[in-house]
Formats: sequence, structure tokens, C-alpha cells
Amino acid sequence: MSWDHLDESDVRVRPGRGSRPRTKDRPAHGDALVGTVVTVDRGRYGVLMAAGVGGRKVPERMVVAMKARELGRKGIVVGDDVGLVGDSSGHPDALARIVRVEPRRTVLRRSADDTDPIERVLVANADQLVVVSSLTDPPPRPRLIDRCLVAAYDAGLEPLLVLTKADLVPADDFIGQYAPLAVRCVITSRRPDRTLIGLEDVRAQLAGRVSVLVGHSGVGKSTLVNALVPGADRSVGRVNDVTGRGRHTSTSAIALRLPNDPGWVIDTPGVRSFGLAHVDVARIVSHFPDLEPGTETCPRGCTHDEPECGLDEFVANGGAGASGPARLDSFRRLLRARTGDVDSDA
Repeated sequence: MSWDHLDESDVRVRPGRGSRPRTKDRPAHGDALVGTVVTVDRGRYGVLMAAGVGGRKVPERMVVAMKARELGRKGIVVGDDVGLVGDSSGHPDALARIVRVEPRRTVLRRSADDTDPIERVLVANADQLVVVSSLTDPPPRPRLIDRCLVAAYDAGLEPLLVLTKADLVPADDFIGQYAPLAVRCVITSRRPDRTLIGLEDVRAQLAGRVSVLVGHSGVGKSTLVNALVPGADRSVGRVNDVTGRGRHTSTSAIALRLPNDPGWVIDTPGVRSFGLAHVDVARIVSHFPDLEPGTETCPRGCTHDEPECGLDEFVANGGAGASGPARLDSFRRLLRARTGDVDSDA
């Protein structure tokens, strides 16, 4: 056979699989349905879809979803509002895809320590941070509480302090430390029959709001959640008699709806530290509102941890109340840990 009479127009080229032009444009997913993440478990997300989402007669339902590949490394946490495509029926074998994370109103973050550049988002879209601390067994950790307050103020959350086990130790002296901050505080205790006293006061502070609960292990956080949301069945641990520390019983965050109330509580695993590497050092003093007025007499460029700092005279003159010296010490410890001068103590 002779090929002399053929030219280029006679050659048929079979297109390869990679011949289509690639684009960086991602689908808009205008048909995505929006729900709220209430659980996260090993790459599977429990998303609550409100009644009517997807059709007027569609009931409220829980949808299991996975993150779409197009989101890459973008994190999804409890409290996120997300867009879903795929099977959002909520049937046992159904699986939807999360294709979009809606803008967050608030973000609660922490880092492994005060110098770790990698921050971890704990919860999105909460209204208030509830710091749970026992008055004894295990003993309270004021510097950890201070860190949680800083994180709350920095995230734009209102703080609430819940003190447990007041039947074992009076709460007045401890509450006095936070009186100058005007931090809302609720005290709980137990009767001999194990009835939780102060529960209705806690309910009143949580009503109609999205509240995230934090606290180190053994303080009674899971006990409180189980009382607030009957049937929550959060594991309750015991405090080690030798170390005085609690055992981590909650292993992942979960959002629970308050009975007969539009509010939600988000229970988080017990923490032993609360790194603040994400908080600008210059802003930290503004999150100690009882101390901040004392900075007015500081020299220009004061680090607030030097001999001429105005905070010393401010506290010596009672400017931050009786707890001023302890608060100033806590503030400066946090500054030093944040700048790497000392190890974190919380």
C-alpha cells in the first residue's frame, strides 16, 4: 500500500483522556441545602437539617455527610453551617457531601501551647463560652480560667463561669477573684440525694443561646450536660486520688439541643491546657479588663512586664481589687509563656 497520496488532513488522532482543558473554577453548587454540623466523627459529619429545607413538607432530619474533595484541607467543626449536595434524606444508608462552609460569626480557637503556630478551631458560631470549674477535687486552676476568658474575649464570646461542688467548699472567696471583671457566675452543688442545686440558674443563663462548655477533666462538666439534656448520656469520669486529675471521658465535641428551648450546648473534651498562640500579644492586656486601666501610666512601648510598668502601682493602690496581685501575676505569666520566656503553666 502506498501512503504518498495522504496528507495531514487525512490523519485521525484519537483524543487522550487528558485532552480537555483543566479549569480552576469550582462548581457554585447553587442547589446546595444548608444545615448545621452537630457531630464530627472520623471524617463523617452529622448535619442537622431544619424542617422545610429541601421542600415545605420535608421534616427535620439528621444527615450523615462527608467533606467534598474540592474543599481540600479546609476544616469543618461543630457549629459550622454547611452546604450539602447529594442524598440529604437522612435515611440510614444515605450519604451527602459537604461542598461549602458558610461564613462563621464567631470562632473559638486554641493551640497546643503558646508558641505553636498551628491553631485548632474548636467550635464555630457559638454565643458564649461556659468555663466549668470545680471548687475542689480537682482544685480550681485560676490561670487556666484566665486563659479561657482571654480566648472568649478574643473570639467575641461572652464568658460564663460555672463553679461546681460548692457543697464541699464555699465559693465566696473564689468568686471574689473575678468580681472586678463582672463575669457572670453560677454556683452548683449537690444535695445528699445527688440532686443538682443551681441547675435552673444555669438553664436561665443558657436559654436561647449557643453555649460551648470547656473545663479540665473531672470538674463535673459531663454531669452538668447530662442534667441539662436528659438522655445525652455523656460519659462521667472519676478524679485520680493520687494525681488529682480527671480522666478524659468526652472524646469529641457534640452539639445538644436544650429541652423546650431554642438554645444549644456544645460539650467539648476535657482540656489540660489552653494555648493562646493565636492571640496577638499586644491585645492580651485588653482581655484583662480589671487590669487594663492601669496601663494608662505605662511608658511608651511598655511590655507590661518591666520595672517601670504602671500596672505595679495600679495594683498596689488596689486598682484591681483584692485579687489584683494574683491577676497581675497570671497576666504576666501568660505574657512570658506567649513570648516563649517560660513554659506554659496551663
